Amino acid sequence: MRLMVVPAMLLVLAAAGCAKRPATSMASAPAPSGAAGSTAMTPAAVASQAPATSSTSGGGTTRAATATARPQPGTFRAVPDLKDVHFDFDKYEIRPADARTLDANAAWLKSNASMLVLIEGHCDERGTNEYNIALGERRARATMNYLISQGVAQSRVSIISYGEERPVCTDHNEACWAKNRHAHFLVKPQ
Repeated sequence: MRLMVVPAMLLVLAAAGCAKRPATSMASAPAPSGAAGSTAMTPAAVASQAPATSSTSGGGTTRAATATARPQPGTFRAVPDLKDVHFDFDKYEIRPADARTLDANAAWLKSNASMLVLIEGHCDERGTNEYNIALGERRARATMNYLISQGVAQSRVSIISYGEERPVCTDHNEACWAKNRHAHFLVKPQ
């Protein structure tokens, strides 16, 4: 009997230690200065929150990180006053030139306090879909955190990551890839 128990326990431990798929995480960067609740969006599980009969198209799926209502990206629109910011390859840090762009965007958002903003995180085509979704979220979150640090109310800001799913340029060279590594801004009235 003992001879069968030990191999059985080893088999159970080995099976439990083998991951079938990478786990997704809802962890997020801490909010600056203790601000409360924004809606963080990441393409990972709209199907888990939507009715079972619905489906998504166009690549990304979304899930809300908080209990607040999930924004509908189709209801937001671009405005020429809000400029995109770009990122270095495989990075999500705000560059000095882009910080000036974000300062101008923050000023516009503060002077238009009735507008909600959706920040889209985008990547170039290099890397896996899963990696680019996560990187796009980190880019959108870094952008959101910068705007919040400049006085934009966190409750007005939502983020979503499209990863590599919505390129602005489809050539396969560095100049094109640099255009695709960006955070894009959309707004709508509250």
